[in-house]
Amino acid sequence: MKNNANLVNQTSAESGFEYYTPPEWTDAGIEVMGGIDLDPASCDFANQWIGAKQIFTKDTDGLQKKWHGRVWMNHPFHRGETACKAKCKKLTCKRRGHCITEDIPGNADWINKLLTEYLAGRVTEAVIITFCNSSEIWFSPLLDYPQCFPRTRVHYIGRDGKKVQGSTKGSVITYFGPNVARFAEVFGKLGKIKVEYKAGAAA
Repeated sequence: MKNNANLVNQTSAESGFEYYTPPEWTDAGIEVMGGIDLDPASCDFANQWIGAKQIFTKDTDGLQKKWHGRVWMNHPFHRGETACKAKCKKLTCKRRGHCITEDIPGNADWINKLLTEYLAGRVTEAVIITFCNSSEIWFSPLLDYPQCFPRTRVHYIGRDGKKVQGSTKGSVITYFGPNVARFAEVFGKLGKIKVEYKAGAAA
């Protein structure tokens, strides 16, 4: 029997499983930013409690759109994979029982897209949730921004509306924007806050 918790950790995009952020975390994001203008990786079901003014779904492909305003993001967690070639012999495909005909975006694609939109000024503020994979290359840029490390594991919500228990990895929430004190105040109730140390700053 498949372990859904492991699928959250490893292949949520590839497997077709969708996992949504529990309301206590999205509510905190709303409290920090005052609302959510865009969720670039969502669906109508999740947006019932997230309440973003606009969402991009897997059908509209948020990676190909311009982003704007205040963003909440919980992207499909995946290492990324290129489409299979003819007569594919990849062990991954043998294990899952089928090949893929289109590229699957990875964590780096989503993080780089957010950074591009934020640094261009189109995204004015963002709160994102990812797995806490601090040794991964895609995670490295997030370390430059304020983060909240939850006191307990985040149990994501499955398509049946129930929390998936037994997640084997911790999550982290990263903030982009000017209201760092507000982020620390709100998310400090849910976990430990980390901000970048700047040499020479007043003690």
